[in-house]
Amino acid sequence: MHSYRRTISAAVAAAALLLSGGCTSGRDAAALGTNADSIAAAQVATQAADSSNGQQAQAGPSTGSAEVLRLQRDPNAPIRGIYLNRFSVQSTAKLKKLIALADSTEINAFVIDIKDEFGLNIVSTDPMVLKNAGTMTKAVNLKAWVDTMRAHGILPIARIVVFKDSVASRMNPTHTIRKADGSPWRDREGLTWVNPYSNEIWEYNFRVGDEAIKLGFGEIQFDYIRFPEPYKSLPQQHFPGSNGRTKPQVLAEFLGAARARYARAGVRTTADIFGLVTTVNGALEIGQAWEPIAKVTDAVLPMVYPSHYPRGSFNIARPNAEPYRIIHAAISRARERNHAIGIMGEHVRPWLQAFSLGQPKYGAEHIRQQKQAVYDAGYDGWVLWHPGANYDVFVPGLERTLVSRKKVPPVPVNRAAIPARAPAPTAPRPVTPTPPAVPSAPPAR
Repeated sequence: MHSYRRTISAAVAAAALLLSGGCTSGRDAAALGTNADSIAAAQVATQAADSSNGQQAQAGPSTGSAEVLRLQRDPNAPIRGIYLNRFSVQSTAKLKKLIALADSTEINAFVIDIKDEFGLNIVSTDPMVLKNAGTMTKAVNLKAWVDTMRAHGILPIARIVVFKDSVASRMNPTHTIRKADGSPWRDREGLTWVNPYSNEIWEYNFRVGDEAIKLGFGEIQFDYIRFPEPYKSLPQQHFPGSNGRTKPQVLAEFLGAARARYARAGVRTTADIFGLVTTVNGALEIGQAWEPIAKVTDAVLPMVYPSHYPRGSFNIARPNAEPYRIIHAAISRARERNHAIGIMGEHVRPWLQAFSLGQPKYGAEHIRQQKQAVYDAGYDGWVLWHPGANYDVFVPGLERTLVSRKKVPPVPVNRAAIPARAPAPTAPRPVTPTPPAVPSAPPAR
């Protein structure tokens, strides 16, 4: 155990020097003991050693109402949330409005951008974190607002975009995905992505989570926990340091290491994934596979937006027009796969579509149908996504108080409607463009 402690401590020290702009060379880093294949195992081993030495995990941030403490500590407490982008938490008027919404409805959690594709939304003094902060405006008074949320019984959840990070890739050019000739690989938008196999990138993101916990966030939620799409029109992607590890393997290692780290602080680790992962056998080309991710997270949030499913999915001609059938089939399959590997309880918390993309135009009735699909599939929690955090039109679809609605036993799905293998994704998760202060309706992801 002590050798594992030395390995991970040395790896973290090397990562800190490299990402904070230190002059550590590759040879120096090697001398410190960095080993790409042992990082995740070493962190898990360190947690086990702590437990064996009698150290108890903390209960997480301890401020706020009794209800928010229950949400934070009870893994089966129903969490029903909404997404807040970086600009929403920089606007006093917007925050007051959204807190009032939660006070008057079943909403009991806010998923808040702490780090998005454009850098940090918090102020940090950690040199490694500060170096990668970016130039976008920050939520300078976020701690006070987090305290207010917790006092109102709202669980603050930190959303951290991981591998599609334009700032970290620019500031750390040696830790990006490469082309065959060693030059930086770029996606269709011309952006570089950080290398998921880079231990230094892992440590940077872990430290962002550490900062969020200090602010009072009760859950760390990783987004873009995936590889970029390998479109045939783009050069082949190369990953320094992969050492034979598969994409699903390294994503699971990252999440497992994060979970071990944050569990010691009494905070959950969750992950956003493509909705199609619930029904596809095996891994998508972006590296996401259901079982490897489910085993190393406290909850999985599949993005089962009906508008993102190809025509004909589950034998449904127009998925966007039938949100109940799409979500019920997708989440029922997620439940079955979880049960097959011994994972029970509120471990699946889907993202629901609170935006319009194509026809029909979504409103309160579409929210009700999506929620019912989740309940009929055997779960109580969900999160609404609108990229501009504008939920007015959907409020009539919310209940005034939170009541458990999940069906036990779940409502069966017509098995003939679920194909043996779902189609491949047709589109990546869209990015919210750089908007003015509080955007009205940027494109949906």
